[in-house]
Amino acid sequence: MRLKLSFIYDGDKFQPNKHAVQGFIYNMLRGTEYEDRHNRRGFKFFTFSDVFRDSKGYYSLLIASPDSGFINALYLSLKDRDHVYIGKDEIKLVEVKKFKLKLKRAFQTGSPVVIYKDSRKNEYFKLHEHRDLLFFLQRLKENAEKKFNSFYGDEFHLEGLIFDRVIPKVRKNGKVDVYVKVVKNGVPFPVIGTNWELLEKERIKPEERRFYRFIMDCGLGEKNSLGFGFLNPIKGVKN
Repeated sequence: MRLKLSFIYDGDKFQPNKHAVQGFIYNMLRGTEYEDRHNRRGFKFFTFSDVFRDSKGYYSLLIASPDSGFINALYLSLKDRDHVYIGKDEIKLVEVKKFKLKLKRAFQTGSPVVIYKDSRKNEYFKLHEHRDLLFFLQRLKENAEKKFNSFYGDEFHLEGLIFDRVIPKVRKNGKVDVYVKVVKNGVPFPVIGTNWELLEKERIKPEERRFYRFIMDCGLGEKNSLGFGFLNPIKGVKN
């Protein structure tokens, strides 16, 4: 399930730090059954998109989770508010909308996908440097299976690759990797990921549909609750 926030910002271009957006989400969960989610060890089972301009020209933010109760709790906390703060910035809410999307077999990213090359060394996978798509896809699959099985208490294993066709989004400078500065407790640190024009599974079998629906709402890769790995299904592509 998803939540779309549309809002007006009176300052210059609005590009909030991802940790500020995460903090905003946790603040909106105070007084709900999810108020201790930030203290929970392990997967948080939600993600959010980069801020973007929608078709009406409003700034917009999408929040997704496979837990409909989580989205409902946020919706009830936000629906009657006129203004909220993300970090130190005040924004005027124009619309708060919750909705579900139909599962497709092709996706594109709404925020960079992050995978560790070596988590012990805090080394991220860099597509332009490591150039190993099979490693990337295998790590994506392992991470997604682990999250899915943790959420559902299952022992699901996906046969084959998680995606059959992938096309990275190339930036204007010709690079594919994205370096995102995240600030936590006043200390900045870089997170490295990649955006993708296309992540496609040729055919999603009936027994795999719940798995792909899960990653569509939970996010791909690492650091989902910091707003990485957000997926949007591509319209017009049917399973």
